[in-house]
Amino acid sequence: MRRTCPVAHSEFLNWSVFRHADVVAILNDPETFSSEVSAHLSVPNGMDPPIHSEYRRIVDSYFTPAYIDTYAPVCRDIAARLACTLPRGEVELMGDFAQTFALQMQSAYLGWPQELHEPLRSWIQKNRQATLQRDRTAMAAIAFEFDGYIKDMLTVRRTAGSAAPADITTSLLSDKVFGRLLTDDEIISILRNWTVGELSTMASCVGIIAHHLAFKPSLQAQLRENLSLLPAAIDEILRIHAPLIANRRVVTKPVTVGGRELRKGDRLSLIWASANRDETVFGDPDEFKPDQNAGQNLLYGQGIHVCPGAPLARLELQHITEQLLLNTHEVSLIPGKPAQLAVYPAGGFSVLPLYIT
Repeated sequence: MRRTCPVAHSEFLNWSVFRHADVVAILNDPETFSSEVSAHLSVPNGMDPPIHSEYRRIVDSYFTPAYIDTYAPVCRDIAARLACTLPRGEVELMGDFAQTFALQMQSAYLGWPQELHEPLRSWIQKNRQATLQRDRTAMAAIAFEFDGYIKDMLTVRRTAGSAAPADITTSLLSDKVFGRLLTDDEIISILRNWTVGELSTMASCVGIIAHHLAFKPSLQAQLRENLSLLPAAIDEILRIHAPLIANRRVVTKPVTVGGRELRKGDRLSLIWASANRDETVFGDPDEFKPDQNAGQNLLYGQGIHVCPGAPLARLELQHITEQLLLNTHEVSLIPGKPAQLAVYPAGGFSVLPLYIT
């Protein structure tokens, strides 16, 4: 598609944009390509400037180096504990390891109680199933269920007053935009973004990295010998195999993209998984070149909507990969038991059998 039809139309995804250059141009032109694509409140992902800037200021404040440094030891402990207890022999890595890590680390970062882990795991599975079936009634009911979890936590913290847990969820209750406190709906939207998006994406990332290391034993051996190579290696692995497939925009005025004349109101799907494998930018997209490709890697996006949690995600992925390598002798594929790819909109794997020694 990149070579023969770089901007293509379908009923499912509207106008899909496949080339790296076109995706970058769209990301850096929020005036022409709006992020206000949903009828539901989405803070700040579904907002445009200048409103976006005010909410993004709040979100960015929770991903400062100081915040992340405080969380780093907790993240390392979670990763080490899970890696130490990972069974030897055949393992289904997604359910037994990747999803559990995503749940535990995100709950720890937000300050959510341990008893919420399994309800959240169940909720994510139900949400994924409803999304795959495009069942809007079920999706609305599942969203309402999630909102209920958050509202309960907000009520508990308001009731506790000064005795409320000193966590991000409590802190959001006192944050202000445009001179007023955030509303409950705005807080719920922020926390939903960090949960719905981050849990699935983080689990996908862990699975993709583990599979790549099993598929490339020479790279696995190199990283075991030199763990300092992990940060750049992880970004490059996730460029090669995308955890996030696409993102949406809507056109605000007539514009030409990839030779296509688009009209105001046309909807776009930016296909990250394609843009990050564009041969005109990366050469052979499967060739592992972390240093050479870093500057063009769109793993965490670009422009005003670049992922605010990128430093946190990088920290978490480094710790979990490092602990996986430190606490095992070898991670390998199982002949005759191939991994099962996740179905759009998810990336990565739904089932990942690996052999651990």
